Amino acid sequence: MEIGISTFVELTPDPVTGKSISQHQRMKDLMEEVALMEQVGLDVFAVGEHHRPDFIASSPAVILAAAAAKTTKIKLSSAVTVLSSDDPVRVFQDFATLDLLSDGRAEIMAGRGSFIESFPLFGYNLDDYDDLFAEKLDLLFELNKSEKISWKGKFRSPINNLGVYPRPYQQELPLWVAVGGTPQSVMRAAAYGLPLAMAIIGGSPENFKGLAQLYRDSYKKAGHDEQKLQLAVHSHGYIAETSQQAADEFYPSYNHVMTQLGKERGWQPMTRQAFDAMRSKRGALLVGSPQEVTEKILYEQEMLGLTRFLMHISVGTMPHDKVMKAIELLGTKVAPEVRKHTKK
Repeated sequence: MEIGISTFVELTPDPVTGKSISQHQRMKDLMEEVALMEQVGLDVFAVGEHHRPDFIASSPAVILAAAAAKTTKIKLSSAVTVLSSDDPVRVFQDFATLDLLSDGRAEIMAGRGSFIESFPLFGYNLDDYDDLFAEKLDLLFELNKSEKISWKGKFRSPINNLGVYPRPYQQELPLWVAVGGTPQSVMRAAAYGLPLAMAIIGGSPENFKGLAQLYRDSYKKAGHDEQKLQLAVHSHGYIAETSQQAADEFYPSYNHVMTQLGKERGWQPMTRQAFDAMRSKRGALLVGSPQEVTEKILYEQEMLGLTRFLMHISVGTMPHDKVMKAIELLGTKVAPEVRKHTKK
C-alpha cells in the first residue's frame, strides 16, 4: 500500500497572531517538505489546483517540476487537476513534460473540482459542470493512449489527425479520477478502467463502502483486469508524538479554514467538540499519535480495500517545523507499520 501527502499549498494567517508568511517563503518551505517526504520513504507527493488567495497552487505541474529537481523516487501527482475548466491538451503536455523531467514519476489526478473559482476565470459555465468533465476526461484519456488523434466534442474545437507532444517518459501517464462521493463519477472511472481516489473529508469513512463496492462491481462489469484495480483515499490529517499534542496543534488552523469555508458554503462553524468527534475511529480526520493514525489507515484499508492513502497536511498554514515533524512521523513510524500489515 502506498502512503503519501497532498497539499493545496495553503497560505492562511496564523490563527493566534493574525500574521501570514510570504508566498515566496511558503514555496521554499514546501520544497523542504517534499525533500523530507522522499528522505523518510513516502511514496507520493500530490498538489491540488486552486485559484483563490488562501491557496497558492494554481499551477500544480510547475510546483511538481520544482519538486522533481529536489527528489529522485517519490511519485509526483496533481490532487486534483480541475479538468472541467482546463484544456486537456495542455494538461497532457504539462504532465508529459514533468514525466520527462522526473524520469517517469508524473501522475494526473483529474476531478471536477469542489471549488468553482476556475470556471468564471477561464470562461466556463457552471451549468456545464459535469458535461465539461465527462467530455474533457474522454479527450485526456485518448491523448494518453495515442500520439496522433482525431476527436470531436461539444465544448472544444475538434482535433483532426494531429500529434500531441511531447510524449511522456512512461508509456502512458498514470491517470486517476478523483471523486467526492458522486456515484456517476465513480462509474465513469470504472468504465475507463482508471484508478479511483475518494476524498473523505467529512462524515464517516463507512459511508464510502457503497461507493468502493460500486467501483469494484462497475470495473469488473466493464471487463477490466481486477488485478490492476487501484483505489485511494485522500483525507485531512496530522501526526504528533501524542494524541493531545496532535489535536491541540492542528485544531487552530483547521478551525480557521473550515469556519471560513463554512461561511461561503452555509456550513455550521467548526467547534472543538465537532473536531474531536471527527478524530474518532469512525470520523473523517486522521489526527493523532503515530499509533492512532496507523490504526485508522489500516481500518480504512481493510474496510475499503485501499491501495493508496494520501494525508492532506496541513489544512491552513501551520508552522513549518511542526509540518516537518508530522512528515517525519508519517514516513518513519506510520508508513512502515501500514506496509507491514498490508504486505506491500
